[in-house]
Amino acid sequence: MLQVDLFDNYNIAGDVGVIAICAVIVILLSTAYVVRTRSFHVFLNVIASLTVAALVNILYHFLLAKGDSSPVALIYVLRVVYQMLLLDVLFLFALYTTQASGMEHKKARAVAIIAVTLFTVTVGIDVILSLTGTGFRIAEDGTVTGRSNVFVIGYILFIALLAILMTQIRHLVYKRILYGFYGTMIVSVAIRFIQLALNQSSLTTMTFVFPTIAMLYIMHSNPYSVTLGTVDIRAMEEMVRNMYGKKSEFVFLSLLLPDFDEEGKEFPEELSRLARKFSAKYFKKGVLFQLSNGHVVLVAPKQYNPDYEKRIERILANFEEQYQRLHLPYKIVVGESNDEISRRNEYASLIKSVVNSQPENTVCRVSSENIERYNREEYILRELTDIFKKCDVDDPRVLAFCQPVFNLKAFKFDTAEALMRLDLERTGIVYPDEFIPLAESHGFIHVLTEIILNKTCREIRKLIEEGYSIERISVNVSALELKDKDFCEDITKIIDGNSISGDKIAIELTESSSEADFMIMKEKVEELRDKGIQFYLDDFGTGYSNMQKIMELPFDIIKFDRSLVIASGTGDRAGRIVENLAHIFKDMEYSILYEGVETDVDEKRCQDMSASYLQGYKYSRPVPIEQLREFLQKAE
Repeated sequence: MLQVDLFDNYNIAGDVGVIAICAVIVILLSTAYVVRTRSFHVFLNVIASLTVAALVNILYHFLLAKGDSSPVALIYVLRVVYQMLLLDVLFLFALYTTQASGMEHKKARAVAIIAVTLFTVTVGIDVILSLTGTGFRIAEDGTVTGRSNVFVIGYILFIALLAILMTQIRHLVYKRILYGFYGTMIVSVAIRFIQLALNQSSLTTMTFVFPTIAMLYIMHSNPYSVTLGTVDIRAMEEMVRNMYGKKSEFVFLSLLLPDFDEEGKEFPEELSRLARKFSAKYFKKGVLFQLSNGHVVLVAPKQYNPDYEKRIERILANFEEQYQRLHLPYKIVVGESNDEISRRNEYASLIKSVVNSQPENTVCRVSSENIERYNREEYILRELTDIFKKCDVDDPRVLAFCQPVFNLKAFKFDTAEALMRLDLERTGIVYPDEFIPLAESHGFIHVLTEIILNKTCREIRKLIEEGYSIERISVNVSALELKDKDFCEDITKIIDGNSISGDKIAIELTESSSEADFMIMKEKVEELRDKGIQFYLDDFGTGYSNMQKIMELPFDIIKFDRSLVIASGTGDRAGRIVENLAHIFKDMEYSILYEGVETDVDEKRCQDMSASYLQGYKYSRPVPIEQLREFLQKAE
């Protein structure tokens, strides 16, 4: 019968516990959202190696306890495989650390080579010693002898490598994360050597589980960013909720780097280092949160930072030094807790609201005016949300206004542009520059277009029934709407539902620089033109203009922006450029509409520049669509 020395005092409970913990981790990972990074896949390999190691160790000790009937060769193999799996876990710890910290490739490769060498040498020496009879062996009488310390030495060397590695990445990783790993490694090593002193082996595999649990908690379930030391918006909301409940005031400092606020982009290392100092160096009890890729917010309690103004100035001074070297566009927002915003837990939205109206390379102190404007935006957004949910094409909160357009050929007003206004209980009239961006960013814009189109069609039908001469009314459509597969069907359904012909409606579109958006626009324009609907190219002369794409789209009217009307009057050269552009379009059988005509001088100049239609304050400001009949003539 095999005789096992005291070193093999073993209880199966330790390894069964390892298997159970690994199974629980796998269940948690399968039911929660986890970003599938390279380091996450290394983590999965750690779980697999630990599970297999625990199973191998159970089988190994089972065969030892079984006695003479056990195959000796298999016991040797299981022992080596078990130790290889544990060393593999240590190798994976090293690999994981280099990947998660973002260590440069050359250094990470050197660490991998050292780890592989340690693994190979340790396993190789142990196998050689066993084969030569000087290491672990089973004598002919069944006695297990030759307690080998090779694995212990390899274990110590791997721990030393990991300790050195942690020291090397201390400037790349948030300190609290490092402290978490340091603590679990110390506990693991302590238990490992306590076992050695007590001639025990029951918890050997379990000691490798502790750092694995740390990985799960800190890196994959906790929202910490390794390189920045940030946590996500959910944690920020929880902190604000707790502080509001305790009536604890705080300050916040937001930094947005627009160049890095896209998926896949990361802060440059110089600014990552500064961001890590935000909470660790400048403020007591401060926590750094990440709202988006290039947007971080520091929140710190006032009670621990009574001199917070001085601390903020130090941060700003430090940042200014970095800016002078890197010259990266930025927006910084500084503010203090507000009872109303804390109650609603809306600091992330407040900050984004301030940032949206803030010039680049400026520092903005949140004022009562900022909060009032934000509250107004939130109220408008809630109303837009309700309008979207109800989807009532007669919703009284959406008003149809229009601006008459003068037809130079017919020398009368017979067309107009429909414009939206909101009429809300708490704010009164709200203009498009306030609510259109909110509607577009939240996906509500198409419902608003359906409402204004329905009200416009209904008014056209009334005008026709009353005998007025009306050629068409144009409606503005966002390029975002064209991506909706039902867009064309929705438009024609409303026109047909009001019993008017398609040629009484025109759609105004703004050109897109995206090739994909251009192809979608072209497809939708061609489909709706078959219904008789005409199309205007809106805002020509602002931003992006591609003559080739304009000519590919079957527009009927080119609207020259007010900026071109102004530019044409600033000098002969500018005037000739605008005039020649208009002449080119006219020769290509486009009609030219100048918008923003305000004076007699504007009118005369535009008439001389191939104008077909004129629109602007000279003729009328936008009026409720019901007043359009004041400008129209009765049909003869």
